[in-house]
Amino acid sequence: MSRLISDTDCELWYDRAEELGVDYIKMPYQIDGKEYFYDLGKNTDIKEFYKLVRQGKMPSTFALNENDYIEFIEPYFKNGEDLFYVSFSHAMSGTFNQLDKAIAKLKETYPERKITVFDTRCISVSAGLIVEEAAKLKKQGLNDEELYKKLLEFRDKIGTYFIVDDLHHLKRGGRLSAIAAFAGTALGLKPMLTYSDEGGLTVVQKITGRKKSISVMTQRAIEEMIEVDQHRIYVLDADCKEEGDKIRDSILEAYPNADVHRLPVGPVIGAHAGPGTLAIIFTAEKRAIPLKEGL
Repeated sequence: MSRLISDTDCELWYDRAEELGVDYIKMPYQIDGKEYFYDLGKNTDIKEFYKLVRQGKMPSTFALNENDYIEFIEPYFKNGEDLFYVSFSHAMSGTFNQLDKAIAKLKETYPERKITVFDTRCISVSAGLIVEEAAKLKKQGLNDEELYKKLLEFRDKIGTYFIVDDLHHLKRGGRLSAIAAFAGTALGLKPMLTYSDEGGLTVVQKITGRKKSISVMTQRAIEEMIEVDQHRIYVLDADCKEEGDKIRDSILEAYPNADVHRLPVGPVIGAHAGPGTLAIIFTAEKRAIPLKEGL
C-alpha cells in the first residue's frame, strides 16, 4: 500500500489532514521580507498575514526546488514506501517541473519505488475535497491504479465558485492581465470565478457590485449542490469572516443537514487572491461552464 500525501495548497485545516492520515508538503510564501512555509494553520497567524497585506505589504509565492522535493520524498522511499500524491493544479505553477526532476533523480537510487501524482486541476479546498475522497477510497482498499481512476471521475464533480474583492491581486500574481484587471475594476465588476478543465482560472459570470456577487454566487452554489449528506461543503473567506458566515447560514437554511465547514483562505492562496476573497466548494453534477469571452 502507498502512503497518501498532498500539499498545503489543498488548504484543509491541519487537524483534518491529521485525521485523514495525510502527510503534506509545505508550500512557500514571502511577506514583509520574510519567508514562510504554510502549515495548514497549525502555527500560522493568518490574521496577521492579512493585516500586513491591508497595510500594503505585498506577499509573493515561489516554487519549491528539486532538493526541497527530494528532502520530503526520500525518507518514504528509504522506508520502502510508495507514494500517492494528490496535488494542486499543475497549470498554476512551475513547481512541478522541479518535482519531476526530483523524482527522476530519486529513481536512480530507488528504482523499485513509485510515486503516483494526481493533478486535481484545482487549488485550495477544491483540491482538498479530492484529498478527502482519496483518503476515504484508500481505506476501502483500492490500489493506486483503481484510486487514480476513481479520482478522475470525482474531479469532474468538484463545484467551486469564488469572488475576489480586488482584481489587482490576481493581476499582480500573473493570474489576470493588467488590461482585464483595469477594465474590471473600472466597471465595478466582481466576476464569479472557477477553474477551467485544464486547471487554470476562468470567469463563470460577470456581476456588478460585491453584495450582488455574493448573493448570486451563494444561490448558484446552493442550486447546483448534490450529495450534501455524503461530502463536506466548505465556505472560505480571506479576512471577511462575517460575509463567509452569512454564506454558511444561507446554505444551512437550504440544507439543514449539510456538513458545512468554515475555513480561512491561507497565505499562499491569499497572496494571489487578496483580502476579501470568498469561496464555496461543494460536489456538483459537473464543473461549471465558463464564459467563452472571459472577463
